[in-house]
Amino acid sequence: MAQSSIKKNAVMNMLLTAANFVFPLITFPYVSRALLPEGTGRVQFAASFVAYFGMLARLGIPTYGLRECARIRDDRQKLTKTAQELLLINLIMGLIAYAGLFVCLFTVPRLKNDKLLFVVSALPILLDALGMEWLYKALEQYPYITVRSFCFKLVALAGTFMFIHAREDYLIYGVITIFASSASNILNFVHARKFISLKPTGSYRLSAHMKGILVFFAMSCAMTVYYNFDAVMLGFIKGDSEVGYYNAAVKIKNILINIVTSVSAVLLPRSSYYIEHGQRDEFSRITKKALHLVMLASLPMAAYFMLFAREGILFLSGPAYGGVVLPMQIIMPTLIIAGMSNITGTQMMVPLGKDRQLLFSVCAGAATDLALNALLIPRFASAGAAAGTLAAEIVVLAVQYFTLKGELSGALKQFAYGKVALALTAALACSAWVKLLHAGHFVTLVISGVCFFGAYIALLLITKESVVTEAFRAVQARIRRFRRKGT
Repeated sequence: MAQSSIKKNAVMNMLLTAANFVFPLITFPYVSRALLPEGTGRVQFAASFVAYFGMLARLGIPTYGLRECARIRDDRQKLTKTAQELLLINLIMGLIAYAGLFVCLFTVPRLKNDKLLFVVSALPILLDALGMEWLYKALEQYPYITVRSFCFKLVALAGTFMFIHAREDYLIYGVITIFASSASNILNFVHARKFISLKPTGSYRLSAHMKGILVFFAMSCAMTVYYNFDAVMLGFIKGDSEVGYYNAAVKIKNILINIVTSVSAVLLPRSSYYIEHGQRDEFSRITKKALHLVMLASLPMAAYFMLFAREGILFLSGPAYGGVVLPMQIIMPTLIIAGMSNITGTQMMVPLGKDRQLLFSVCAGAATDLALNALLIPRFASAGAAAGTLAAEIVVLAVQYFTLKGELSGALKQFAYGKVALALTAALACSAWVKLLHAGHFVTLVISGVCFFGAYIALLLITKESVVTEAFRAVQARIRRFRRKGT
C-alpha cells in the first residue's frame, strides 16, 4: 500500500482536531448554561463510570492493533486475518463488559436513578468495536477519518441547539455526545471492505495476540484511572456539581492537548513502519521534529490559559462555573507535560517495542493520581483532583524520559530554550495589559489572544527559530504556487 504524505496526514489530523475543538467550543457554552453544573456533571459521571467497562471491552486493542496492522499493511491477506482476529476479541470482551455493567446498574444504589443514561453512555462499547478505528489509522486513512467525523459533528451540532433547552435534557445531551463521537463507526465497518475482506477467514489464533494486547490493556487500565477516576471520586465524595466544575476544566485542557498533539498523532503508524523496516534515522528525524513542535505549541498555550483562565471559563461556561478557574490554572501545565509524554510514550516507546517500560510509567502515574486524589479531593474538591492529575503527568513523563534518555538527549539539547523564553516573556508583556481594560470576556480574549500569540510568533521569527522559520517558508512557498496557478 502506498504511503501517504506525513504532511497531508498532519493537515488532515489538524482539521479533525479543529473540528473536535470547534464543536465543543460552540456547544459547551450553550450546554453549560442550559444544563448547569449538575446536568453536565451527571452526564460526565455516567461517561466516566462507563469508561471502565469500555476499557475492559477494548483491552489494549486500539494501540496494539494500530502498531501491528501498520507493520503488515502491505500484505492484504495478513492484514485481513489480523483485523478479523482483533475485531472478534473486541466483540467477545464487549459482551463481557455489558454483562458487568448491567449487574452494577441493578446493584449499586448510586446508579439506579439514571439507568437509561448509563445504557446510552454504554453504546460506544459496541460501536467502537465495529468501527476498527485502529485499522484506519494504521493505513493512514486520515482524509476519510476527517471527512466522516466532520459530517457527523455537523449533525450533532444542529441537534444540540434543537433539542437541549433545560436541565432535564441531560439525557438528550448524552445521546448527542455519543452520536458525535461514535455513530460514524457504523460507516467504518461497511467501508472496511476496501482494505480487508469481511468474509470470515477461519483458523483464528486469538491467543497469539493476547500477550501484546494484555500489556496495552494494563496500560489502558492505568491511564483510565487518572483520566476518569478523578470524576468518579468527585461524584461519590463531593457530588455532581464539583464533577461539573472539574469537567469544564478538563474539557478545555483536552481540547488544547488535542491541538498540541494533532501533528504528532499521525506518526505512530509511520514510526512503526520505519522501525519494522530498519529505517532508524528516519524514525529519529520525525520524532525529534514532533517533540520540538509540541514544545513550541504547548508552552504558549499553557501560559496564556493560566493568565486568562477566568475570562476563558466565564465566556465559555457562564457565571455558574466560577469555581472552575483555580482547577483550570492548576491543570494547564499538563499541556506541556502530556504533550511531551505523547511523543515519548505513544510515538517512541510503542514502535520501539518498549511496552513494559511504557506500562510501568503509566502505572506509576496512576498510583500517584490515586494517592493524591484520596488526600486532596476531600479537602480541595475539584482543585485537588486537578493537582493529582498534574502530579501524575509529571511522574509519567519522568519515567519515560529516563527510559529514553539516550534517544531524547540530543533532541532536547537542540531545542531553542532561550529564544522560546524570550518569546514567551514578550507575549506575556504584550497581553497582560488587556485585563486593565475591564472589557467583556469575549473582547478580552480576542484582543489578548491576538497580542499574545502574535508577539510569540513574531519573536520566534525575528530570532529565526528553526521550526517556526521552516513552517513560515513552507507557507510562503504554498502561497506563491497558488498565485502562479491563478495567473
